[in-house]
Formats: sequence, C-alpha cells, structure tokens
Amino acid sequence: MEAILQELKDKFSNDNDFFAQRDYLFEAPVVLLGFRTLIDLTKTKLTLQKYIDTAIATKQTLDELKLIIGEVKDKEINGNEAIRAITQGKLIIYFENDPTYVVAEPIMKLLDRAIEPPINENVILGSISSFTEDIHSNIGILRKQLNSDKIRVNSYFLGSDETTELSLLYYEGYVNMELIHKIITQIEKNKSKEINNLQKLSRLMGFNSWVTISKFNQTELPQEAANFLRKGRAILFLDRLPVALVLPAQFWDVFVLDSDRNLPLPLMLFLRALRIMGALVTLTLPGLYVALVSVNPEVLRIELALSIAQSREGVPYPAIVEILLMLVILELIIEASIRLPKNIGPTITMVGGIILGQAVVQAKLVSNLLIIILAATTIANSTIIGLQTTLSLRVSKYVIVILASIYGVLGILEGLVLVCAYIASLTTFGIPYVYFHTEKDEVKNG
Repeated sequence: MEAILQELKDKFSNDNDFFAQRDYLFEAPVVLLGFRTLIDLTKTKLTLQKYIDTAIATKQTLDELKLIIGEVKDKEINGNEAIRAITQGKLIIYFENDPTYVVAEPIMKLLDRAIEPPINENVILGSISSFTEDIHSNIGILRKQLNSDKIRVNSYFLGSDETTELSLLYYEGYVNMELIHKIITQIEKNKSKEINNLQKLSRLMGFNSWVTISKFNQTELPQEAANFLRKGRAILFLDRLPVALVLPAQFWDVFVLDSDRNLPLPLMLFLRALRIMGALVTLTLPGLYVALVSVNPEVLRIELALSIAQSREGVPYPAIVEILLMLVILELIIEASIRLPKNIGPTITMVGGIILGQAVVQAKLVSNLLIIILAATTIANSTIIGLQTTLSLRVSKYVIVILASIYGVLGILEGLVLVCAYIASLTTFGIPYVYFHTEKDEVKNG
C-alpha cells in the first residue's frame, strides 16, 4: 500500500463516516475515498459508470477519462491536499497501479438550503433573492447579478486544523488596486489562522477588536453587493456565512440603499432624509428628555414645563435613573424578541411591552412622556440600515444620556461631538470611514 493512501486511512481511522471502498474504473483497480454524510455514493458510482460507458463508446484512454471526471493529482504531492479535498466533500479516486489520483466532484447529499428571500433585510423594489451558506453559490449569484467579465475572484483556504474557504471579489477597473493588494497581503500572511467567526476574521485583517462600528459592512442582498462592487469596494465571502462582507465600510452605507434608485428621485431623497433624521432622533431624544427635565427646564415654555412636571408627579427618582431603567428594560425586550421562537415572539413582546408600559406608568415609576420618548427612539432606530449600525447607535445614546444628565443641553452637544470625532477617526486600510464616494472615483480607479 502506497504512502499517501496509508496516510489518508491513518488520518481518518477513527472516523466511521470515512469510507475507503475498492472498485474498478476502466478495468483499473481503484480505491474510492470520502465521507458518507457528504457524498451520495450510489448516485456517484452510477454517474462514473456513465462516464466509463461513454469513454468505451468513443475509444478514450484511461488518461483521457481521468481528465473528464476530475482534477488529476500526482501522488508525490503532500497528502494535505487530498485531506483537504475530502473534508470539503470531494471524492478521491485513488489508482493503485498508477502514479496519480483524481479529485472528483461527486453527487452531493443535499445539505444546503435553496436560494430564499432575505430574512434580515426587507426589499421594497428590487431582487428578493439572498445569499446562502454555500460560498460557491454566493459567488455565482453575484456573477449573475453583474454579468461582467471584469469580476475577479481570489480564493484562499485558511486554518490548519479547521480549513475554511475565504473568497475575495472585486470589480477590475472600478476598484483601487492598492486596496486589493493590502487585503491580499493581510490574508496571505495569516493563512494558518482559524477563521470561524467575524471577530477572528477582523483580527486576521488587522482590525481592532474593540471598535463599536464594524469595519465590515454586511449585506445578504446580491443587488446591494453588486452595487458595492461598482463603487470600487471589495467583497469577502466566508464559507457557511450567508452574507457578503464589504470592505471598506463607510458612513453613508447607513443611509443609502441601491434599491432606493428604483424609486423616483424625490421619493429616494425623502427616504434617505428620514433615515438621517432617525439616526439623530435615536442619539439625541433620550438625552434631550433628561436635559430638559432635570438640568435645563428653563429653556421650555412654562406650559410645557408644567405639563412635564405634572406627568412626573409621584416618580420617586431622578430622570437619569428613570430613563436608564426603562432603556435597559427595552433592550431586554428587543433581545427577547430576537431569541424567542418566531411563532410566539411578536405576540409575547407586544403584549409584554404594552402591559409593562401601562403598569409602570400607573405605579408612578415612570412618566407618560418617557414612554412616548422610548417608543419614538425605538422606531427611529429601526430606520437605520444594518443590524450592527443600529446596535452601535443604541450604545452611543447611553453616552449622550449620561453627559446630558451632567451638563444638560450642552452635554448633548458634547456627546454628538464625541460621536462625530470617533466616527471621523475610523479608517480601513487607510480609507476614512466618512469618505464619500462619487462617480469621479470610478473613472479615477479605472
């Protein structure tokens, strides 16, 4: 028995899922190697038999048949390549009396879901297909969306114990090649690292793990991913992750969707203005309540100040404690709505929110006005594009609330300055987060 075959059998000797089945291919003795849970062996052997029948009918040689059924490899090559092929679900056809083996695409067992509508991103006008867990399907979906011969794909296998496929896509002629070279260099020098979540991928790319705004912009919509490529961005696909990771993420991605352009221009601008307003309301409204109630009530009209004071009559603690208490409860409700089963989650959170809101007001634990403030803040936060961005805004508003409780209206301004300064300080491979893309950039990059 040759060394590479023995190496494969030793590697998977304790794995009952692994098979090494002897057979004949074109009267040549072979050993079929692979995983039972990934390969439909019966259908695969029937397909191989069809290739053999065709080869006999057309008088092909064994070497010609090998080239048809898969990729021919030399046995002298290190066995790690064969091991990686097996773990990826490939079929190894090992020829016993030949210095080569073949890596073939078998009939796979159906382990991936079909292309479905997006789950986390709603589309008003545009394609409703979304990415799946299979990296090759995602690349194919994106190629079909663009239909251009200038799309380039670089694929890498990362990790030593757990091999994960990572693909880099870019639009030649639109992208700044300096950005692509930096990304490739970063990947190449960290190919041995295990990548099974986005935090590890961020560390691989050299990003700080403690930033609250992700350097990746995520989308599960092929239409949006294609638009990012046209704007000169790079796309990363990680196998088993059903989203496209856009590099670099930029500030205006929070407010701009490519599907907006399917609407008339005035309506598109109106929607984008609403999103900007939603971000400002999310950041400032809770802090404004605290500032005007506890620090600067003199800036209000006397009628409004009296109305607010009357709504807070009987509330036993300051406005800052009141709002922080309700904000934390609201965060718990939002998190519960995500974790609960979909068939009961909306009902429980809606009933729980209504009952809880009414009960705390009647118990004089919070004011009526605060319930309105929290509802408006939550609704405004939901207008922002991207789950990670909404989470970042939800965290940022606490900073502004605390500053507002100390410095009043001036604290809100200080908090906004801090948030803006932090956003302005972010860069990805030398590209500022607040960089604004224009059509001229496409011409310059081309």
